[in-house]
Amino acid sequence: MRAAVIHAPRDVRVEERDTPEVLAPTDAVVRVVAACVCGSDLWPYRGVRDTKEPRAIGHEFVGVVEHVGDAAGSLRRGDFVIAPFTTNDGTCQACAHGMTSGCDHGSTFGVTPDAYGLPLGGAQAEYVRVPDAAATLVVVPGPVDDALVPSLLTLSDVFSTGHHAAVSAGVGPGKTVVVVGDGAVGLSAVLAAKRLGADRIIAMSRHADRQALARDFGASDIVDTRGDEGVQAVRDLLDGDLADCALEAVGTAESMDQALRVVRPGGAVGYVGVPAGDPELPMPFLFAKNITVGGGMAPARAYIEELLPDVLSGAIDPGRVFDMELPLEDAAEAYAAMDERRAIKVLLRP
Repeated sequence: MRAAVIHAPRDVRVEERDTPEVLAPTDAVVRVVAACVCGSDLWPYRGVRDTKEPRAIGHEFVGVVEHVGDAAGSLRRGDFVIAPFTTNDGTCQACAHGMTSGCDHGSTFGVTPDAYGLPLGGAQAEYVRVPDAAATLVVVPGPVDDALVPSLLTLSDVFSTGHHAAVSAGVGPGKTVVVVGDGAVGLSAVLAAKRLGADRIIAMSRHADRQALARDFGASDIVDTRGDEGVQAVRDLLDGDLADCALEAVGTAESMDQALRVVRPGGAVGYVGVPAGDPELPMPFLFAKNITVGGGMAPARAYIEELLPDVLSGAIDPGRVFDMELPLEDAAEAYAAMDERRAIKVLLRP
């Protein structure tokens, strides 16, 4: 099969790899219908994280079940499925409490071996083996309209992650929200905050195309400055006040600092940006302001069944974060386009 492989910074190639097979009774093999490039994939692409040896990459996909193991539950060949970016066994304490991303036997696609010591490929490929498939995969009732594929794909990670930021910050009716970051996760966080009933949503963005999509997703205001000027701009919009909630969707020290400083005393920050550059929490500041910080790696599997009906009904259209679509063979261009900010998020079709 063909799969995207990262060799070194800015060196992504599409190569021949062995087609995965069922290796354990709980496995399924899925034919990928659509995958995508995540903002976190750009960290190794930019050299922020080391690539010690060539590896398959990608962790977001939807597809059709091709093969199932003898203990893969009710999964059947031909099922259209959404794969959350982490696998889960469905039986451990973390899974029982809905924190599937912290599963005792969880694995992330593109990080090999899996929790059981077996090889695990990346999602930017023609086929993917899924461990603990019955607990991990979510079947979408068929037939599936191809026009819905982009939005279904966002449930694998990006929209579920934006939703996690909003949930972690306690977003709800009557709340004022600031979203720090205008990538696909930040834009998803805007849509998630709107879906949860936020009263006012301020998107921090310096790019006209992303500002426009943020407004379409529910942002009432845009702030295009950062640092002290950004804080003052938020105060100006809120009659001198700060926000109830901030959603941090970047993962740098600067973005976390910005999120903390736009929140009122007693407010909350939901952070979901994959950490880069070792952001640290200023504990004396949090102590003095009574600011709650929550979030982390989104338990996408726990959210998919809640969010899926709104995608299927058309109530939300998170797939609009994809502003470029390319064949899998052009994965290198997909990475370059996102790295150079020519695209918000790129969908790949095998």
